[in-house]
Amino acid sequence: MQRDRFIQAVCESGIVWGLQSEEGFAITGSNDYEDESGEPLPLICFWSGKALAKACAKEEWSGYEPVEILLSEFIETWCIGMANDNMMVGPDFDPNMHGIEIDPLELIVELAKELKAQEKTLVLQNYAHLNDLVTEVEKILNE
Repeated sequence: MQRDRFIQAVCESGIVWGLQSEEGFAITGSNDYEDESGEPLPLICFWSGKALAKACAKEEWSGYEPVEILLSEFIETWCIGMANDNMMVGPDFDPNMHGIEIDPLELIVELAKELKAQEKTLVLQNYAHLNDLVTEVEKILNE
């Protein structure tokens, strides 16, 4: 499954890939989730490898280039920011823009589980330990 492969690969490498242009990061609309007014939630795709990201830099994203994001920054800045902005994550979407969509807070929990399984630690800026962030996220998810 794309999602599991993405989680395992980015935890191994410590790197997440996005597509960026002068206008910012490549954003599309969710196929699966809507806001209160019925509009698709915004979705940002991220990939576990540069080649996967590059393969999606076509059509409306033809002017975008793969950019590297540290996993710690992805978790602490990107996922939290996307959750605050009511956005979804598209991990390892294929060049036809097909893939599984996931809530960024759920992704934080899954990444933390995989990091623990791989016996890896991350240094975060705003949390002493990843477990502290996961505890906060789980409270929000269980509300």
